Amino acid sequence: MAEQMDRPLMKRFEELACRADRQGVWTDTEFLTLAEQAVLLRMRLPVPVSLHGGYPDAERRLAAFGSEALFGFSYAPPIVCVRMAPAAERFADALTHRDFLGALMGLGVRREVMGDIRVEGSTGYLFCLRAIAPYLIDSLHEVKRTVIRCSAVPPPETLTQPPALSTLVVSSERLDALVAAAYRLSRGAGKTLVEQGRVSLNGRPTQNAGQTVPSGCIVSVRGMGRFCYEGLDRETKKGRLRVRVRLY
Repeated sequence: MAEQMDRPLMKRFEELACRADRQGVWTDTEFLTLAEQAVLLRMRLPVPVSLHGGYPDAERRLAAFGSEALFGFSYAPPIVCVRMAPAAERFADALTHRDFLGALMGLGVRREVMGDIRVEGSTGYLFCLRAIAPYLIDSLHEVKRTVIRCSAVPPPETLTQPPALSTLVVSSERLDALVAAAYRLSRGAGKTLVEQGRVSLNGRPTQNAGQTVPSGCIVSVRGMGRFCYEGLDRETKKGRLRVRVRLY
């Protein structure tokens, strides 16, 4: 069933790869979800593919088909970082990812032309396609009753460095156990989140609370954030597991 649903997407990827191979020029997509990226990376294509999100560890990334070795010139990702900052910080509401995304979608902008939104304090950083950046900068004036000023900026250093490794102690590498430990919940609460369909593995929703999470997997919990599971560190003397994660 999932493979049938992926076929139109796979056909699109094949068309872009074949065009790059035939014309000898880079081709690219709009921003892809983790699930779409997973489909792409399973495919055998006539040219190499690379993923770009505007900063390391980006979740939403565009795919570029080709290579410098094949075409003689490097690929420049058409991605701009837009800073969305309160005009007066002391009067700003506490703004969240959902607040910024809702305001942007309210402008009639398709989600596919926008990558990640990262929030630091009350300031948001949006990674978007260069073609849409001027419109967003000119049009976004308010987020949740807070007056906003937008500008194109280099990605801040805090976003160019991956989150530090953290360690958690869990009973197993089950999904519900990892979610509960990452967000300091009870095991039952972690299981409930999964069974409610609020948890995704590499962009694909799952309701299987008991599945083992492989190392390198991105676990997203709707309304709470995401983390990368980096695998087992060691077993404790009491037979529990000390595991490594990167919390975003």
